[in-house]
Amino acid sequence: MVHISSESPAETDARLRRVISSTQIRFYDEPYAFVEFPASGFPAAVDPRALALVRDEGLWSQLVPSLDPDAERFMVFRCHFPAGMDNSGFVGWLASRLKARLGTGVFVVCGQNQAQGGIFDYWGVPLSLADAARRELESLSRGDAS
Repeated sequence: MVHISSESPAETDARLRRVISSTQIRFYDEPYAFVEFPASGFPAAVDPRALALVRDEGLWSQLVPSLDPDAERFMVFRCHFPAGMDNSGFVGWLASRLKARLGTGVFVVCGQNQAQGGIFDYWGVPLSLADAARRELESLSRGDAS
């Protein structure tokens, strides 16, 4: 369920720190990249290893494991949130934090799994910042980061 709340920035920060400390985060060891194919190629071109499929009017884009050094590759992690916990604003909060700490933007693809709390997110950061992003997330999860 989407939560609508009115709170100060400090209250939002405190709430989202509680959320991340309770969130199940999975880091994917292999790098990922987006691979595009024309809309007419669906479903034959879908890679069964894809974590996400997204389309616009002209093509599909799938997020797949990639060892191609010429591709723009990302470290991917997934967040499953605790059921019933208000995680509204989480994407903006964490994306802003990673931008401030690491100097990078992120991508986020959301899905839903009711059996695991509802909405979940796949996040991507440039592969060159994988270690720094992982340290930041682990620190936030433990409640260490300020």
